[in-house]
Amino acid sequence: MRTNDQLLAINLVTQTTSTSVKQTHILVAALMFIISMVLAPLSVIAATTDPTAVKWHPGHYYTIMSWGNNNSKYLSEVYSELKATPALRGIQMRYLWAELEKSKGVYDFSSIDKRLAELTARNKRLVIQVQTKSFDPNWKLVPDYLKGAAYENGQFPFSDYGSTTIRGYNIKLWNPQVRDRLIALFKVLGERYNSHPNFEGIGMIESAMGQPLEPISSAQADEFYVNMIRVNQKMRLFFPNTMTIQEVNYPRPVLNSLVTQLRDMGATLSGPDTFQDEKSLNFKATQYDPYQGVYNYYSDFSGMMAMAPQVMRKNYENTRNDGTGYAPTVSDILVFARDTLRANYIFWSRIPEYNDQVLEVLNWAEQTSDPAGGLNPVCPTAYSSCTD
Repeated sequence: MRTNDQLLAINLVTQTTSTSVKQTHILVAALMFIISMVLAPLSVIAATTDPTAVKWHPGHYYTIMSWGNNNSKYLSEVYSELKATPALRGIQMRYLWAELEKSKGVYDFSSIDKRLAELTARNKRLVIQVQTKSFDPNWKLVPDYLKGAAYENGQFPFSDYGSTTIRGYNIKLWNPQVRDRLIALFKVLGERYNSHPNFEGIGMIESAMGQPLEPISSAQADEFYVNMIRVNQKMRLFFPNTMTIQEVNYPRPVLNSLVTQLRDMGATLSGPDTFQDEKSLNFKATQYDPYQGVYNYYSDFSGMMAMAPQVMRKNYENTRNDGTGYAPTVSDILVFARDTLRANYIFWSRIPEYNDQVLEVLNWAEQTSDPAGGLNPVCPTAYSSCTD
């Protein structure tokens, strides 16, 4: 038989063991709770991170003059103005195709790389436009190899309507080999820049073909726009996390199909001009003329696709292309782009005669009170999601 001392000792051991077990259980439970708290946010991130989310920093951007793309003095002025103007979120730079592809498959992106690094250091963003149409016959638009027979010389001269003087050149986008070489350029650009957080967007120049000085068939004209859509579709594929932008202005008969397809693929609608009073851009369809002007699509598709109108020199000078309107203020242009065109982004051309006025307006409280500079900040429904 056990003595009272032995029974007391056993009880003490049992109590001690039970207490240790309870403490161990409590410790394990506490550790599990801590681990779950650490892992829970990670699981939420894993569940909510969208690999197709698009970088989204709406607001005001400079479009700098192409001759200044590599001019250190000019760029120093631009960067100083960006610093002094918080509403300016970045810049748009324009490059002719020939500047980016020196020979077939040989690319030079050194200028883009340098500007992107400089902007990133300033927490600003870069948008690129690949120019496939020139407005000076002396500009070198396409790489030399595109002037071969397989590409039908790659480009055609155009004039203003009613004129026989060469205004510039446009690419023969109806040619499938020209189309495929342009697609190849965007593919390489996408591989290089899509994932860069400060590379905000990339796009193409206006849809207007210009008046060809060499006869083209209706089939070629139709294929020109079929291939424009094809290139945009590939851009969306190569830039899944980046805005892809198409300037659209004319011809009116193709606009409904063109803009609707751009909307459905998640492209951004832009235009080369912001003319408040331009009749053909504002035209409302009638039973006699069912082809509405492009400005109507900005309101029709607002919230579905991103809107990013451009403000060029002529827009500062007059509300109509032919000069029969009036000289608007910068504030007039802003109100039209913001309220009528429902702009998410506005690209302001940095024109010396008007630049001080632009900077003054962009520093008003209406443009500095939020990151989007008073423009529509809502992520378009065409995107699965937007990321800041």
